[in-house]
Amino acid sequence: MRSTAEAVRARVLDAARREFAAYGLAGARIDRIAREASASKERLYAYFADKQALFEAVLDLDTQEFFEAATLDPADVPAFVGAVFDHALSTPAHHRMISWGRLDGFVFRPPDGVSGPEAKLAALRQAQQLGLVDPCWDAPTLIQLLFSLGLSWAQAPTRHSGENDAAVIRAARDAAVEAARRVIAPR
Repeated sequence: MRSTAEAVRARVLDAARREFAAYGLAGARIDRIAREASASKERLYAYFADKQALFEAVLDLDTQEFFEAATLDPADVPAFVGAVFDHALSTPAHHRMISWGRLDGFVFRPPDGVSGPEAKLAALRQAQQLGLVDPCWDAPTLIQLLFSLGLSWAQAPTRHSGENDAAVIRAARDAAVEAARRVIAPR
């Protein structure tokens, strides 16, 4: 069972996630976060030095969850693009937070370890060594391209017709995965 302090901190982070995803750093209000978390502003500041520190904590959580949501199997690299697509579609607040972070000039601190970017790069390099991915690609460049393919639906500058239609979404996902398959295909 969590201590009261841990429970309050978790409620603050949860409320902050919704507030920052909706309004960004500049538009978010600490008083709304505190009220939604059933915590005083003083308690909130006991855990986080200021609004920016709270924003960074939320951004770190969302970034970690984003990286953990999409694994990269060297035997099936295109499936990674599908996992990124699915996560962006199922958790639009994460994508909004990452967008707010970029707009505000934050440097992302992706998680280290099994789910972090280094593990994904290692898996991609392994796929290249196995002959499953064209070795002409620089792995860091390729991983960026694969992320972009997976995020293509979420990042499109216009609303999609049929964006709530499961068949349209499935076709868009399939197209992103097929594009990845073609990009990585050994020559």
